[in-house]
Amino acid sequence: MKTNDKKLISLILPAYNEEAILEQSLEIITSHLQEYGSEFDWEILIIDDGSKDNTYNLALKCAEKYDNLKVLKHPVNMNLGTSIKTGFANATGDYFITYDLDLSYSPDHIIKIANTLQVTKNDLVIASPYHKNGKVSNVPFLRKVLSRYVNYFMYLIAQRKVRTFTGMVRGFKAEFARSLNLKAMDYEINPEIIYKALILRASMVEIPAHLDWEWQNSFGKKRASGLRMLRGIFSGLMSGFIFRPYIFFLTVGIVTFLLFAYMFVWLTIHIVQSYPIISSTGTYFDDHFSMVVAHVFENWPHLFFVCGFTLIVSFQFISLGFISLQNKRYFEEGFHISSSILKKVREQ
Repeated sequence: MKTNDKKLISLILPAYNEEAILEQSLEIITSHLQEYGSEFDWEILIIDDGSKDNTYNLALKCAEKYDNLKVLKHPVNMNLGTSIKTGFANATGDYFITYDLDLSYSPDHIIKIANTLQVTKNDLVIASPYHKNGKVSNVPFLRKVLSRYVNYFMYLIAQRKVRTFTGMVRGFKAEFARSLNLKAMDYEINPEIIYKALILRASMVEIPAHLDWEWQNSFGKKRASGLRMLRGIFSGLMSGFIFRPYIFFLTVGIVTFLLFAYMFVWLTIHIVQSYPIISSTGTYFDDHFSMVVAHVFENWPHLFFVCGFTLIVSFQFISLGFISLQNKRYFEEGFHISSSILKKVREQ
């Protein structure tokens, strides 16, 4: 709660079926904030996302113990994105920090994010295990590799100095967080936030982070099923699409055109080589040329078909690339204008 001139920080903790770790995690977090976070005032928001276990009742019990703890509840599971939006809508701090109750990032990251927000005045601070000084520990090998390469893929597509697009542990200026008109309901909200921050020309910075699953593994808690992991990977790939959709279309179009060009050159060479050999009763060049083309077609009819098909497909994808580029610019301009109008309305 806010006192004196200290900045109030709202710590937003989405929770779904966290009864095994809730009380101990909160004890660790609050103790750390009391010891190292004295420069700030704190409020903690637990958003129970329709848990099927005893998470909500345990959270209410903790709220009796900590006077700066507020508990919110979704009647049904509405996924991570909705929980974050609920947190943004109900937080009252000067800064917001979204954090994971399973302590996959140790509590000292909270203080680092808070200090970075206050010192640098950035709109968005991202805790990044894929920063050059970041680290990942005790995460299953396959999940670690897939996550790293999905984030690297988005880094290449976005062409921005951001290495971690899918991580949830972040800090926000309250004004900036409230200006975000977010659509995603699940994990896609994390890259969506970065995308829309780029549209709004928000300032952002990454700080090195250590992603460590030791705490959750000590409870024997599985992070997600294989199906959920695959869904997350697919979601990450599709999220990369929103940054530069035209790259996907242009890449397919250019590759297809190169395939067409290879076959076209191959056919041209055979036509040129066959021209002196094939005789014709005609007296004109076009008669000779038609006979040669017919001869080559008789030997490789499928190649003519594939060559024409790839040419049409390449033009289609290249056209879609330019159309998507135009639509992306229209969307970004419209989003920027609507966000500016919304900001002015709120100020009035």
